[in-house]
Amino acid sequence: MEKKKIDRRKFLKTFGVGAAAATAGLYGCKTKGTAPSAAAAGEVPTDRMTFRTCPSTGDRVSLLGYGCMRWPLLDSPAADGNPIDQETVNELVDYAIAHGVNYFDTAPVYIQGFSEKSTGIALKRHPREKVFIATKMSNHRMAGRGMSPARIFKDSEEMYRRSLRDLQTDYLDYYLLHAVGGDKGIETFNERFIDCGVLDFLLRERESGRIRNLGWSFHGDQKVFDHLLAMHDSGEARWDFVQIQMNYVDWKHASDRNVNAEYLYGELEKRGIPAVIMEPLLGGRLSRLNDHLVERLKERRPTESTASWAFRYAGSWPGVLTVLSGMTYMEHLQDNIRTYSPLEPCTGEELALLEDTAQLMLKYPTVPCTECQYCMPCPYGLDIPAIFAHYNRCVNEGNVPKDRQDPGYREARRAFLIGYDRSVPKLRQASHCIGCNQCVSHCPQSIKIPQQLRRIDRFVEQLKQGTL
Repeated sequence: MEKKKIDRRKFLKTFGVGAAAATAGLYGCKTKGTAPSAAAAGEVPTDRMTFRTCPSTGDRVSLLGYGCMRWPLLDSPAADGNPIDQETVNELVDYAIAHGVNYFDTAPVYIQGFSEKSTGIALKRHPREKVFIATKMSNHRMAGRGMSPARIFKDSEEMYRRSLRDLQTDYLDYYLLHAVGGDKGIETFNERFIDCGVLDFLLRERESGRIRNLGWSFHGDQKVFDHLLAMHDSGEARWDFVQIQMNYVDWKHASDRNVNAEYLYGELEKRGIPAVIMEPLLGGRLSRLNDHLVERLKERRPTESTASWAFRYAGSWPGVLTVLSGMTYMEHLQDNIRTYSPLEPCTGEELALLEDTAQLMLKYPTVPCTECQYCMPCPYGLDIPAIFAHYNRCVNEGNVPKDRQDPGYREARRAFLIGYDRSVPKLRQASHCIGCNQCVSHCPQSIKIPQQLRRIDRFVEQLKQGTL
């Protein structure tokens, strides 16, 4: 498929505020009828999905989990402000369930707070016992604001009750303490869950059966990860599952403060705690490799998509319960279903190839942004994920000129600058960052965002002036 640039309106429709497509780049595909260039064609089986068993409840969970953070969006929001295209969501959910997907992961903060409601509408049309619903205690923004423990508890309990109402259910199959390990580490964890009594409340909810499995999603500080596992070991809090970031780059080469997935997975495996996997595509970057890396993978599996390698990798580890994917497009849903229907685990040679791919990727100066949008909205109007996505894409495609002596300098310079203006409106570009640092504490990847924005802005100015 010939890749075409999309304008800002199309960008917002596809990715939205608070969500960016995990498997589509800035130059995306139409939602319906057009297969993405990275996808593979072929049969989409209805009865061959790979399942894993959750040890605490015996749930038979599909290896492909539906991440509900990136539902397709309307051109303009509904009267109540909901930007989600419910009709298309219903189609995606119906197709997923018909092809064996039964795990749906959402959160109160996804898609401007409307993901749970939209997910609930779509799932309510199916028998409750056919699906597993996962959502989260997303009270991370209550910490560090001087709120009393009583207020944090009250607001957190209301968040939990609202999740049940919006999802139109009287119990939750999988409930997570959301984004554990960020900000001030254990101090923040205690403020959010221990000092205010929220964890005790959730443990009681599990005892009552309104929460069937209790776990947490991890970002950042290894001390917090180890602390929560120590709680499990001592019996202070038994964890039924843990959600971690894992892919063939983060296995040994996690960026900044993030912890290598090899360690995270290994510690969970020792304890028999199943892992739920997020960011199997590293924010889409593992589906948008440069041509050289794609060719290496195509030599081994000519008919399969680049993304399928990352999903096969994540699913190859036996302690993985399910692998989440935020599938905005039907084509991506179909491709992922093919990958796991059934799963062909990576061979030793393929694992070695992917490790070599990861090492080659590290030679490119990309920003380790996964486009999760936690840094948004920027108080000064910058579109931070779009800036990083354009830069990363140009690096991967070789459109980042290094100096004026490069044979392709003029072509690469023009492609970068024109693409930048088309992808990011001028008032939302890196030059408008004032370094307020508000975004930094919200970044799960611990990116020094203002520094990266300044670096990109300097690069852009050098290109414009022809001084690079």
